[in-house]
Amino acid sequence: MQDKKILTIQDISCVGQCSLTVALPILSASGIETAILPSAVLSTHTGGFTGYTFRDLTDDMPKIEDHWNREGIRFDAVYTGYLGSTRQIGFVKSIIDSTLSDGAFTVIDPAMADNGKLYYGFDDAFVQEMRTLAGKADYLLPNITEACFLTGKEYRQEIDTAYVADLLERLSRITPGTVILTGVSYRPDTTGVVVYKAGDIKYYEHKKIAEGCHGTGDVYASAFTGALFRGKTPFEAARIAADYVVQCIENTQRYENHWYGVKFEEVLPRLIEMLK
Repeated sequence: MQDKKILTIQDISCVGQCSLTVALPILSASGIETAILPSAVLSTHTGGFTGYTFRDLTDDMPKIEDHWNREGIRFDAVYTGYLGSTRQIGFVKSIIDSTLSDGAFTVIDPAMADNGKLYYGFDDAFVQEMRTLAGKADYLLPNITEACFLTGKEYRQEIDTAYVADLLERLSRITPGTVILTGVSYRPDTTGVVVYKAGDIKYYEHKKIAEGCHGTGDVYASAFTGALFRGKTPFEAARIAADYVVQCIENTQRYENHWYGVKFEEVLPRLIEMLK
């Protein structure tokens, strides 16, 4: 059996159930050897906590890349999440170019915006640089807001199939890969995910839970990547990841005042079953 491994690049929020503290256990539970490259270390995530610490690891990234290249280390997939600066994106593109094995694939989650707004600290220059990283994606996983920033399309809370079709067509000009568009809601009580490639649109609809949780985007992207690596089709992986996120949110609702993250850990056995 060939020894395969994946690299995920994103920050470590020590408390908060997001980024690498989500990606590493989910990918490992999916049966995948997982290497990590932290882009930064924070004491907590930034959503709701105050006074958190932040250690920027940008300057370490090219040194790590050089060491991997000297050792001949290669990866069969690269999955990127939250990146803290335009400079980091440049290093990530170089790492993708220098460390991927033949036949490897890239999953790019352009984690930079939600609910019509960019995350704190991001600007138009970051969006422009993220667009170039999206161009390297075999699988691009934006939400509606991120897709709008990437394409320059006006953001709307209420959408229809024509709006989504135009958004997907615009994204296809940025990346030749498969687009997995999340948070596609046509009805008040449902939401879903669209998988798009070369004009072919597939939609998976599932129930919407009004009270969301921090980190569900990271849970989704990690579960999708794990399923894809395990040989599922893009649509199967998108469905599995969506079902897993819903179960994680439902599980979190059992806990009072668990506002800072999603209780995904207890639901990992269900993900493992779905991957069989």
